[in-house]
Amino acid sequence: MDIYLLVLRLVHVFGGIFWAGGAFMMNFFIGPTIGATGQAGKQFMGHLMVRMRLSTIMTTIAILTLLAGGLLYWRDSQGFTSMWMSAGSGIGFGIGGAAGLIGFVFGAMFGQANKKMAFIGSQIKDGTPTPEQLAQLQNAQKMLKVVTPLHVSFLIVAAVFMSIARYIVL
Repeated sequence: MDIYLLVLRLVHVFGGIFWAGGAFMMNFFIGPTIGATGQAGKQFMGHLMVRMRLSTIMTTIAILTLLAGGLLYWRDSQGFTSMWMSAGSGIGFGIGGAAGLIGFVFGAMFGQANKKMAFIGSQIKDGTPTPEQLAQLQNAQKMLKVVTPLHVSFLIVAAVFMSIARYIVL
């Protein structure tokens, strides 16, 4: 049994599940709920992002997922030199990996905007933000409206191609 391969695959698969699953939950359930619950939602988000350090944890898991995936691709392609890279599975894993990298960039932007909103939300004491806080919150919300669908879309593409890559025949 190849322990190195086993560890890389476990890190990559479970990391991907946690990363993409967390992104999907934030996008489809937690984010809309926070928006619908007013001040309570802002307090929840502040706790989730600042005290529970969700953004830091998600970033760490995403990095580990990408590193494990890169090492797996390196191994399968014999150092990016084999013909496997131009075969169906090599192309499929390559597309999935590229989508994961792009998703990571948008995810980092998503995380920073959420972290900023959570920090500002935790600073608002009476439920009414100052004009400066309101402007910062609005800027972060604009950023989220742009990067969230891109983040989730690229993670979906990554998950699809990682799931079917071994079965792509050219």
